Amino acid sequence: MRNLIISLSAVLFGLIGGAILMAATGHSPLEGYRYLFQGGLKNVSRFGDTLATGTPLIFTGLSVAFAFRTGLFNIGAAGQMLFGGFCASIIGLKIDASGAVLIPLMIIAAILGGAVWAFIPGLLKARFNVHEVVSTIMMNWIAYWTIYYAVPAYLKAESVETESRALPDKATLKAAWLSDMFGGSYVNLGLFLAVIVVIIIAFIINKTTLGYELKAVGFNRHSAEYAGIGVNRSIILSMLISGALAGLAGLAQYAGNGNNIQIGVLPTQGYDGIAVALLGANSPVGVLASALFFGLLYSGRGFMNAMTDIPPEIADSIIAIIIYFAATSVLMNRVITWFIGRRRSNESRAVSGKGKV
Repeated sequence: MRNLIISLSAVLFGLIGGAILMAATGHSPLEGYRYLFQGGLKNVSRFGDTLATGTPLIFTGLSVAFAFRTGLFNIGAAGQMLFGGFCASIIGLKIDASGAVLIPLMIIAAILGGAVWAFIPGLLKARFNVHEVVSTIMMNWIAYWTIYYAVPAYLKAESVETESRALPDKATLKAAWLSDMFGGSYVNLGLFLAVIVVIIIAFIINKTTLGYELKAVGFNRHSAEYAGIGVNRSIILSMLISGALAGLAGLAQYAGNGNNIQIGVLPTQGYDGIAVALLGANSPVGVLASALFFGLLYSGRGFMNAMTDIPPEIADSIIAIIIYFAATSVLMNRVITWFIGRRRSNESRAVSGKGKV
């Protein structure tokens, strides 16, 4: 409950901050927010686009949150996402099979690609205590340049040098019946995959011995080691799972929301996953709700910009303020604790005063 209050407070403060910025620049906050939310919720089609926009964020948010829960700070979700999507695209473009065969193979390829890309930082952390922030950032740029040269060399489109060939329909997560249900939006089967993965990760973290061991390492590495938990194994395994989740984000983005990979672009969803995890309090269900909320903001800001002269950077500022307050959850937790303690103290005094009377 307390985490929910903190997250909702962060959203509230972000919206208040955005309203202040709109008013300070001579715009109407009410009009701005009306079009911002209409952009993501006005009709079934826009709602579907919001769900699609939030789908990769669910995976990257889970990736960062899972690492957080085990005491690791995975900044490499962008690179893991990119490489996982690249591996899935290779399967989709190089193997001639039915969709029933291709999609499971692409899911496996995305999982393995993201996991492999996270394995190196995990190994460096476990064996040599190299900080994962440094190593994962470096792996992001290794992925960037690997894809930059590999796509034109092996998957280049016929007429465009800067992107891969388009995946055939049978090798994508697109489903006509689902798109039609949401008024022709680009929502796809990646959303269902994301919900399934949320349930699986929640079960692993909260209901399994593995989840207990990983959380124990995150709380106190030395105590966990004293208790007989294999700390180095847990660190590597945590990074593998975190990377696998980010790899699935690549599948959702490049074979769901789109159908090819563009070179020279490091997916922003990898870094946005940090904000999603913070706002979701590193809880799988919280990450799901947080990702969809960010999907709403990203879908709505374009509509707000089209319908008003409010700059789209205002929406980015709202997101930044939300991230700031979500990141200062320790301070907000203390404020909430102080408020609850003060309220209980006043109630006790009131009861005590009535007893004396």
